[in-house]
Amino acid sequence: MVFGQVVIGPPGSGKTTYCNGMSQFLKLIGRKVAVINLDPANDSLPYECAINIEDLIKLSDVMTEHSLGPNGGLVYCMDYLEKNIDWLQSKLEPLLKDHYLLFDFPGQVELFFLHSNAKNVVMKLIKKLNLRLTAVHLVDAHLCSDPAKYISALILSLSTMLHLELPHINVLSKIDLIESYGKLSFNLDFYTDVQDLSYLQHHLDQDPRSAKFRIRRVLGIL
Repeated sequence: MVFGQVVIGPPGSGKTTYCNGMSQFLKLIGRKVAVINLDPANDSLPYECAINIEDLIKLSDVMTEHSLGPNGGLVYCMDYLEKNIDWLQSKLEPLLKDHYLLFDFPGQVELFFLHSNAKNVVMKLIKKLNLRLTAVHLVDAHLCSDPAKYISALILSLSTMLHLELPHINVLSKIDLIESYGKLSFNLDFYTDVQDLSYLQHHLDQDPRSAKFRIRRVLGIL
Protein backbone atom coordinates (compact mmCIF):
# COMPACT_ATOMS: atom_id res chain seq x y z
CA MET A 1 0.00 0.00 0.00
CA VAL A 2 1.43 3.35 -1.08
CA PHE A 3 0.68 6.66 0.62
CA GLY A 4 0.97 10.20 -0.65
CA GLN A 5 -0.35 13.74 -0.82
CA VAL A 6 -2.23 15.63 -3.51
CA VAL A 7 -0.96 19.18 -2.98
CA ILE A 8 -3.39 21.80 -4.24
CA GLY A 9 -4.27 25.45 -3.66
CA PRO A 10 -4.59 28.80 -5.46
CA PRO A 11 -1.68 30.28 -7.42
CA GLY A 12 1.03 31.63 -5.15
CA SER A 13 -0.15 29.74 -2.08
CA GLY A 14 3.18 27.91 -1.83
CA LYS A 15 2.51 24.44 -3.24
CA THR A 16 5.93 23.95 -4.80
CA THR A 17 7.68 25.36 -1.71
CA TYR A 18 5.61 23.00 0.44
CA CYS A 19 6.54 20.01 -1.71
CA ASN A 20 10.19 20.99 -1.52
CA GLY A 21 10.09 21.35 2.28
CA MET A 22 8.06 18.18 2.81
CA SER A 23 10.41 16.14 0.62
CA GLN A 24 13.41 17.39 2.60
CA PHE A 25 11.67 16.53 5.89
CA LEU A 26 10.79 13.01 4.74
CA LYS A 27 14.36 12.39 3.61
CA LEU A 28 15.68 13.58 6.98
CA ILE A 29 13.53 11.04 8.84
CA GLY A 30 14.66 8.25 6.53
CA ARG A 31 11.70 8.01 4.15
CA LYS A 32 12.13 7.64 0.42
CA VAL A 33 10.07 10.27 -1.34
CA ALA A 34 9.17 11.03 -4.94
CA VAL A 35 7.83 14.43 -6.01
CA ILE A 36 5.65 14.36 -9.11
CA ASN A 37 5.21 17.69 -10.88
CA LEU A 38 1.83 17.80 -12.61
CA ASP A 39 1.89 21.55 -13.22
CA PRO A 40 2.81 22.12 -16.89
CA ALA A 41 3.32 25.82 -16.16
CA ASN A 42 5.90 25.25 -13.42
CA ASP A 43 9.26 25.36 -15.18
CA SER A 44 11.32 26.34 -12.13
CA LEU A 45 11.41 23.44 -9.68
CA PRO A 46 13.45 23.71 -6.47
CA TYR A 47 13.13 19.99 -5.75
CA GLU A 48 14.44 16.89 -7.46
CA CYS A 49 11.58 15.85 -9.71
CA ALA A 50 10.90 12.11 -10.07
CA ILE A 51 8.23 12.62 -12.75
CA ASN A 52 7.55 15.80 -14.70
CA ILE A 53 4.42 16.37 -16.77
CA GLU A 54 6.49 18.57 -19.10
CA ASP A 55 7.96 15.35 -20.48
CA LEU A 56 4.45 14.63 -21.74
CA ILE A 57 3.01 18.07 -22.48
CA LYS A 58 4.02 21.72 -22.03
CA LEU A 59 1.62 24.57 -21.38
CA SER A 60 3.58 26.95 -23.63
CA ASP A 61 3.27 24.54 -26.57
CA VAL A 62 -0.47 24.11 -25.97
CA MET A 63 -1.06 27.88 -25.81
CA THR A 64 0.87 28.43 -29.05
CA GLU A 65 -0.58 25.51 -30.99
CA HIS A 66 -4.22 25.97 -29.96
CA SER A 67 -4.31 29.75 -29.37
CA LEU A 68 -5.37 29.30 -25.75
CA GLY A 69 -4.78 31.45 -22.71
CA PRO A 70 -3.13 30.02 -19.60
CA ASN A 71 -6.42 28.92 -17.99
CA GLY A 72 -7.73 27.18 -21.08
CA GLY A 73 -4.29 25.73 -21.67
CA LEU A 74 -4.16 24.18 -18.20
CA VAL A 75 -7.58 22.59 -18.69
CA TYR A 76 -6.36 21.17 -21.98
CA CYS A 77 -3.21 19.80 -20.32
CA MET A 78 -5.22 18.07 -17.58
CA ASP A 79 -7.54 16.59 -20.21
CA TYR A 80 -4.50 15.36 -22.11
CA LEU A 81 -3.00 13.85 -18.97
CA GLU A 82 -6.27 12.06 -18.20
CA LYS A 83 -6.36 10.59 -21.71
CA ASN A 84 -2.71 9.52 -21.33
CA ILE A 85 -2.97 8.23 -17.76
CA ASP A 86 -1.05 5.09 -18.79
CA TRP A 87 2.03 7.29 -19.26
CA LEU A 88 1.84 8.50 -15.67
CA GLN A 89 1.02 5.04 -14.37
CA SER A 90 4.08 3.53 -16.06
CA LYS A 91 6.29 6.25 -14.55
CA LEU A 92 4.87 5.67 -11.06
CA GLU A 93 5.06 1.89 -10.97
CA PRO A 94 8.83 1.69 -10.28
CA LEU A 95 8.35 4.02 -7.29
CA LEU A 96 5.55 2.09 -5.60
CA LYS A 97 7.69 -0.36 -3.67
CA ASP A 98 9.17 2.04 -1.14
CA HIS A 99 8.42 5.69 -1.96
CA TYR A 100 6.08 8.24 -0.41
CA LEU A 101 4.45 10.31 -3.17
CA LEU A 102 3.96 14.07 -3.39
CA PHE A 103 1.84 15.31 -6.32
CA ASP A 104 2.42 19.00 -7.09
CA PHE A 105 -0.69 20.14 -8.98
CA PRO A 106 -1.40 23.39 -10.88
CA GLY A 107 -2.83 26.39 -9.04
CA GLN A 108 -5.89 26.88 -11.26
CA VAL A 109 -8.61 26.36 -8.67
CA GLU A 110 -11.31 25.56 -11.25
CA LEU A 111 -9.56 22.24 -11.88
CA PHE A 112 -10.49 21.07 -8.39
CA PHE A 113 -14.06 22.23 -7.82
CA LEU A 114 -15.49 22.67 -11.33
CA HIS A 115 -13.77 20.48 -13.93
CA SER A 116 -13.53 16.71 -13.54
CA ASN A 117 -10.22 16.01 -15.29
CA ALA A 118 -7.88 16.44 -12.29
CA LYS A 119 -10.22 14.40 -10.09
CA ASN A 120 -10.38 11.68 -12.74
CA VAL A 121 -6.59 11.53 -12.88
CA VAL A 122 -6.37 11.08 -9.11
CA MET A 123 -9.17 8.51 -8.95
CA LYS A 124 -7.72 6.44 -11.78
CA LEU A 125 -4.33 6.34 -10.05
CA ILE A 126 -5.96 5.33 -6.76
CA LYS A 127 -7.85 2.52 -8.45
CA LYS A 128 -5.09 1.23 -10.72
CA LEU A 129 -2.17 1.52 -8.31
CA ASN A 130 -3.94 1.05 -4.96
CA LEU A 131 -2.79 4.44 -3.64
CA ARG A 132 -3.87 6.03 -0.37
CA LEU A 133 -3.88 9.77 -1.00
CA THR A 134 -4.78 12.82 1.07
CA ALA A 135 -5.53 16.26 -0.37
CA VAL A 136 -3.40 18.99 1.22
CA HIS A 137 -5.07 22.30 0.41
CA LEU A 138 -2.83 25.33 0.94
CA VAL A 139 -4.38 28.66 1.89
CA ASP A 140 -2.24 31.81 2.03
CA ALA A 141 -2.29 33.08 5.62
CA HIS A 142 -2.74 36.68 4.47
CA LEU A 143 -6.40 35.84 3.76
CA CYS A 144 -6.98 35.73 7.53
CA SER A 145 -6.42 39.49 7.63
CA ASP A 146 -9.47 40.10 5.43
CA PRO A 147 -12.77 38.57 6.66
CA ALA A 148 -14.33 38.53 3.19
CA LYS A 149 -11.32 36.81 1.63
CA TYR A 150 -11.14 34.37 4.55
CA ILE A 151 -14.77 33.32 4.02
CA SER A 152 -14.12 33.00 0.28
CA ALA A 153 -11.18 30.71 1.06
CA LEU A 154 -13.41 28.58 3.30
CA ILE A 155 -16.01 28.22 0.56
CA LEU A 156 -13.34 27.32 -1.99
CA SER A 157 -11.84 24.75 0.36
CA LEU A 158 -15.22 23.18 1.11
CA SER A 159 -16.13 23.04 -2.60
CA THR A 160 -12.79 21.43 -3.40
CA MET A 161 -13.15 18.85 -0.62
CA LEU A 162 -16.63 17.84 -1.76
CA HIS A 163 -15.56 17.67 -5.41
CA LEU A 164 -12.38 15.62 -4.95
CA GLU A 165 -13.86 13.22 -2.37
CA LEU A 166 -10.49 12.67 -0.69
CA PRO A 167 -9.35 12.94 2.93
CA HIS A 168 -8.68 16.66 3.17
CA ILE A 169 -6.35 18.84 5.23
CA ASN A 170 -6.23 22.65 5.02
CA VAL A 171 -2.84 24.24 5.66
CA LEU A 172 -2.24 27.95 6.29
CA SER A 173 0.89 28.70 4.31
CA LYS A 174 3.34 31.60 4.76
CA ILE A 175 2.36 31.79 8.42
CA ASP A 176 5.72 33.36 9.22
CA LEU A 177 4.57 36.46 7.31
CA ILE A 178 1.18 36.84 8.95
CA GLU A 179 2.26 39.66 11.30
CA SER A 180 3.26 41.76 8.31
CA TYR A 181 -0.36 41.84 7.12
CA GLY A 182 -1.55 43.74 10.18
CA LYS A 183 -3.28 42.80 13.40
CA LEU A 184 -5.82 39.98 13.08
CA SER A 185 -9.35 40.54 14.34
CA PHE A 186 -9.10 37.37 16.45
CA ASN A 187 -6.49 34.94 17.74
CA LEU A 188 -5.00 32.59 15.16
CA ASP A 189 -6.89 29.57 16.51
CA PHE A 190 -10.15 31.27 15.47
CA TYR A 191 -9.04 30.89 11.86
CA THR A 192 -7.38 27.48 12.11
CA ASP A 193 -10.37 25.94 13.95
CA VAL A 194 -12.94 27.81 11.83
CA GLN A 195 -14.91 28.93 14.86
CA ASP A 196 -18.25 30.78 14.89
CA LEU A 197 -18.19 32.86 11.72
CA SER A 198 -20.94 35.15 13.01
CA TYR A 199 -18.18 36.98 14.89
CA LEU A 200 -16.95 38.22 11.51
CA GLN A 201 -20.26 39.91 10.70
CA HIS A 202 -19.30 43.22 12.32
CA HIS A 203 -16.02 43.34 10.38
CA LEU A 204 -17.79 42.49 7.14
CA ASP A 205 -20.27 45.30 7.73
CA GLN A 206 -17.36 47.75 8.07
CA ASP A 207 -15.97 46.70 4.68
CA PRO A 208 -16.97 49.28 2.02
CA ARG A 209 -16.83 46.54 -0.61
CA SER A 210 -19.84 44.85 0.98
CA ALA A 211 -21.91 48.07 1.25
CA LYS A 212 -24.10 47.17 -1.73
CA PHE A 213 -24.96 43.83 -0.13
CA ARG A 214 -25.90 45.55 3.16
CA ILE A 215 -28.28 47.84 1.26
CA ARG A 216 -29.85 44.85 -0.47
CA ARG A 217 -30.34 43.06 2.85
CA VAL A 218 -32.07 46.11 4.30
CA LEU A 219 -34.34 46.32 1.27
CA GLY A 220 -35.11 42.62 1.53
CA ILE A 221 -33.56 41.82 -1.86
CA LEU A 222 -31.13 39.25 -0.40
